[in-house]
Amino acid sequence: MTIREFKMPDVGEGLTEAEILKWYVQPGDTVTDGQVVCEVETAKAAVELPIPFDGTVHELLFPEGTTVDVGQVIISVNVGGGAAPEEPAAPAAAAAPAQEPVAEPQPEGRQPVLVGYGVAASSTKRRARKTTAAEPAAVVVPEQLNGHAPVAERPLAKPPVRKLAKDLGVDLASVTPTGPDGIITREDVHRAAAPAPAPVAAPAPVAAAPAPVAAAPAATPVVSTDARETRIPIKGVRKATAAAMVGSAFTAPHVTEFVTFDITRTMKLVEELKADKDMAGLRVNPLLLIAKAVLVAAKRNPDINAAWDEANQEIVLKHYVNLGIAAATPRGLIVPNIKDAHAQTLPELSKSLSELVATAREGKTTPAAMQGGTFTITNVGVFGVDTGTPILNPGESAILAVGAIKLQPWVHKGKVKPRQVTTLALSFDHRLVDGELGSKFLADVAAILENPKRLITWA
Repeated sequence: MTIREFKMPDVGEGLTEAEILKWYVQPGDTVTDGQVVCEVETAKAAVELPIPFDGTVHELLFPEGTTVDVGQVIISVNVGGGAAPEEPAAPAAAAAPAQEPVAEPQPEGRQPVLVGYGVAASSTKRRARKTTAAEPAAVVVPEQLNGHAPVAERPLAKPPVRKLAKDLGVDLASVTPTGPDGIITREDVHRAAAPAPAPVAAPAPVAAAPAPVAAAPAATPVVSTDARETRIPIKGVRKATAAAMVGSAFTAPHVTEFVTFDITRTMKLVEELKADKDMAGLRVNPLLLIAKAVLVAAKRNPDINAAWDEANQEIVLKHYVNLGIAAATPRGLIVPNIKDAHAQTLPELSKSLSELVATAREGKTTPAAMQGGTFTITNVGVFGVDTGTPILNPGESAILAVGAIKLQPWVHKGKVKPRQVTTLALSFDHRLVDGELGSKFLADVAAILENPKRLITWA
């Protein structure tokens, strides 16, 4: 009997732990390569983990609700046969490599990846390359296959980075790696995908993950004996959001400006677009046109789309817009973003928004979809709220809050008439955006939405 172990992978680059939400298999069940065996929640999202080999489940090392460090064995599988020596199961508290959880030879092109990240099928096998203490166990490159001549090496990158490259249309073979041991990083992919050269901060050193320790018992809500209180553990998405918001509020000096205006013409355009054959089958709503107005205004005021690099004392001007949309989910607030939204047509933007919202509601948003944002929109109007003072998403210079659209008395052409009115609130980092720039950008967005024909003129 040969036992193979599957360790908790780094499902989002830089994360060190994940909570096991649900097991889809039990000891004795047969599993096949690529079959989803469990769902885990990280500080960024809930994701499903497929097993990278065939066999019969031998043991589940952790129960549901347990938070497990990256690199710890979570499931062992009997793969049968006797060709390979049996490897003893590592105890839950054993130390694991910080960079990569996979230490066993895999079929070429296969490694523990997220659902949708894709794995390359191959009938050939490769043997594990001997590693030294100076080499990360993650890097396993086939130098010879079954005694044949050496084959071209596959670019070294983690599954989330490969998924990002696929989303952005970047060929990893053309990317210059800057990570340790020639590993391609997320920053390398973004640089390769950038439409124009821009000042890019050097990637910060990746801190080594702490050695795994014995997992604590699953945390569950605790109800007091008098039933007057309920205590809920702070973890997962909510914990990460709280830390990010505190860090943002006490790092970036926030300033918020407001504008109230007549959005009646935009509401009429929404109805017209719903009947337009070019928009058939697409979701058209006020948020779509507000998002387009933001992209147009950002093009006219490009300095609003920047980031403050404290480590290198640089202002990084972004020549692309990854538009974040704040989404409330059962697991907490998340902000996935639409990559290169500035380059999308109105129909393309509508499709991207629909997919983003649907994925968030299903709890299937990937960590890659929530990284690299440059500007965020939060729509508090859907809750009937007039507006608010939003907190910046870390690493961004501005965020726009959209208030409720209400029928109100308004002076129009010299007469008081009932008109559709709303309020926008723009919070920005005063280190990057001064009052003039913030005011010009916010006024531009309002002007476009007051007279949406400017979408055509300025797009």
